[in-house]
This record gives sequence, C-alpha cells and structure tokens, in this order.
Amino acid sequence: MEKSIIFIGGGPAGYEGAIRAAMLGAKVTIIEKEDVGGTCLNRGCIPTKALYKNAEVLKDIKNAEEFGYKIDNYSIDFEKIMERKDNVVSKLRDGILMILKSYNIDLIYGNASFIDEKILLVKTIDKSFEISADIIIIATGSSPIIPKVDGVELGGVITSRELLSLKAIPKTLTIAGGGVIGLEFANIFNELGTEVTIISNALLKRVDKELSKRVTMMVKKQGIKFLAKSHLEKIEESENGLKIYTTNEKNKVVDSDLLLLAMGRVANFEGLNIENAHIKFDRKGIIVDDDFKTSTEGIYAVGDVIGKKMLAHVASNQAIYLVEKLLDGKSHIDLETVPDCVFISPEVATVGMTEEECKESNIEYSKNKFLFGANGKALALNEPDGFVKVLAEKTTNKILGVHIMGPHASDLIMEGTLAISNNFSASDIGKTIHPHPTLSESFLEASLGIVDEAIHRVKSKR
Repeated sequence: MEKSIIFIGGGPAGYEGAIRAAMLGAKVTIIEKEDVGGTCLNRGCIPTKALYKNAEVLKDIKNAEEFGYKIDNYSIDFEKIMERKDNVVSKLRDGILMILKSYNIDLIYGNASFIDEKILLVKTIDKSFEISADIIIIATGSSPIIPKVDGVELGGVITSRELLSLKAIPKTLTIAGGGVIGLEFANIFNELGTEVTIISNALLKRVDKELSKRVTMMVKKQGIKFLAKSHLEKIEESENGLKIYTTNEKNKVVDSDLLLLAMGRVANFEGLNIENAHIKFDRKGIIVDDDFKTSTEGIYAVGDVIGKKMLAHVASNQAIYLVEKLLDGKSHIDLETVPDCVFISPEVATVGMTEEECKESNIEYSKNKFLFGANGKALALNEPDGFVKVLAEKTTNKILGVHIMGPHASDLIMEGTLAISNNFSASDIGKTIHPHPTLSESFLEASLGIVDEAIHRVKSKR
C-alpha cells in the first residue's frame, strides 16, 4: 500500500528526502514557506561559494604579475558580481524544481502548523486548508542567533540574509562570530576591499587546534583585524554608521558601516505549534531518537531543526536514511565521519578526530604533516600555503583524523572521509596509486609519513 509523506521544509533535508521517498514509491508533499533549496541554496552555502569564486578571481588579478601579466587598471562591478551569484542560485533552484516535478512531488508554498498529532494547517497567500499524511517529517532548518544586546535592532545590524542582498561594497564591516559563516564573509569582503574586523573568543574553535592557530595567523596576515578573547557588548548609532562596543581590552569600540551577526544558528520551529502534536523539544531543538523519531508516533525530524550537526550534507543524509528506513526497512548512516569545510583562502577542511579529542579519549596516536609547499601542483598553482595532517592509531595505523589547510582542501577531504569510514590504515593509502602531479599526493605523503615511508622527505639523522 502506498504511503503518504509530508515534508515541512524544502531545504536539503526536505527536497532530497522527498526525492528518495518518491523513488521508493511514496506519495510525497513538500510544504515550503519561501524557496525550495532552503537556506543552503538561497541564502547560505551556494551564494557564498559563488562570491568566494569572485574573491578568488580578484586575488588572481592582484597577483597577476607573479604569472607574467601586468594589469594596471581594473574595476569591480559589484552589481555584476551579485547578479552572477543570483544566476547560480536560480539555475540550481530551477533544476531542483524540474526533478521534483519529474517525480510528481507536490510542492506547496505556505506556512504549516500542527492542529494535532495527525493534521497540519497550511496557510498560503490566498487560502488556508488542512492536510494530513501517514508520515510527517519536520525539516524546517535553522536561523541566525540574534544576541540579547542593546542596539541589536538598529539599522546596519544584519544577518547573512541581508549581507547577500547588498547593493554596494561596504567600506567597513564588523563580524560578530569567528565560525565558518563569519570567516567566509570576512574572506570575501576583505578581498573586495572592505576593512573587516572580527569579534570572537577564537577562530574555528571546534577544529584541530593547530589548524585554528594557522587560520588565525593567515587571517591577520591578510589584513583582517581580529579582536580575540572578546564578545559583543552593545551597539549604538553614530554619524557614520555604528559604534560597536566589545569586551576586548585594546579595542573597546569599533566604528563600522555594518555589523554582521554570525554567532551561530538556532533550530527553526517557531510557529509550527509543535505543542499541539505533543512533540518534545529542548533548547537545542526538537528531540529525536537514533532513527529521528520524535516523541509523537508518525512524526519525525531531521536536519538543523534537531540542533545537532548543522550542515547541509548531514541534513540530506539524515533525511535519505530516514525515508529508506521507513519505506524500505533498511539503511545505513555514519554520523561520526562527517567532513566539514571552510571556504576561505586557503581553504580548510577536516574530518574525524582532532589531536585534542584523541588525548581526551586516551587514544595513543601518531601524526604526520605534509606541506603544500613541497607539492608540485600546489606550487604550479602558486598556492603553497598550508598542509595535510593525518592522525592514526599508534598500533594499527588506522586513520583517525585528517585536517587540511590549503588549495582545494574541500575537495581533498573526501579521500580522508572514505579512509576513516572504511577503517583504512595509512599503509592502505600508501599502497593506492595517486595521479601525478596532483594535490592528492599531499595526502599520500602525509599518510606514508605515519609508517616512515614518505618519499618526499629528507632522511632523518636518527
């Protein structure tokens, strides 16, 4: 018998889960209040990557003489930059809509809320109606955290949504938060010529500490001002924009055109009336079990709304796992081996355990690094900064963690992810032929160094 499924939310979890459910024979409906693709496609991952590429191109223009080109005069057409970003988003969104249509998935634009444990009220632009299904999956994502500080409601205090809709490049931009979102925008606007200041206790504090330190050094080297061990205190209007007060000892007050709030994200379930369906939640998000079931029979939740690993690729994999489990009876998901990427210059990517986690777990480990400065492809690209660091279990050489800072780190991390999820050892990587000349050889050399077989390393005198 055909099962019916409603997804509340059409972001990565919602639309990818819906497509997989339709493949497995379910009758699927998505209720989306804005645009299919969610925050990731429309106001997050994709538009920022489009702007990241613009920043990369501009960096190449500035460094053109190193390649033998003289470019004396160039100008920045910010309107064209934003238009290109919007075109990338539109093209991908249109592609998703086409796929949904091909699977006969009903897409309803409107706001959904629970009447009870079985029935939803949907409000669209022109009507309201009730809808129900055998299975309801909440995939409503997350929103930026708005701190409770004086002045946060002032004009010029913005989130990533508003920053991605700017009409002109700001002269000055202050960013509250040193995580992925804050750093990516700092990188983009610094390259575009904006004077950028970051207010945060630390940068990328959840990654391997060595990686975090190197990122902090690179950020300062690039001219981004970082007010460490500090947080936002209050905001006031000034003649030229904003006066931003911090707890930093040396820089108590920062003058800025704009203040970007990038202090993390919070689960989105306000307005869903989940209490009507007796769905339990805590301060992080909707509470679910290992199979994403809520406290109410027939209702599930996946993605950012459950307040765990807030990543688009985690959300979509959770949704696909869930519908396969519900409709096919079998599925698998590995939520321990999740790669994470930061699109700055140079890129950062990480997967598996950090050194700090190994120590906390009393795991004896070996480590080895290979510098991109010794990699032929990296030098040819004129991107020698950074390294690949591999952590492995001391006795078995099983790979525990891979941490990369350097060119195309976001692409290279996948080999590390496969290695960890398949319990590969450093020797397994060493026995795998890697193409030459490629950046992937850096992972090969870092792995070979674990077992003292690295080729491109000066012989030890011991």
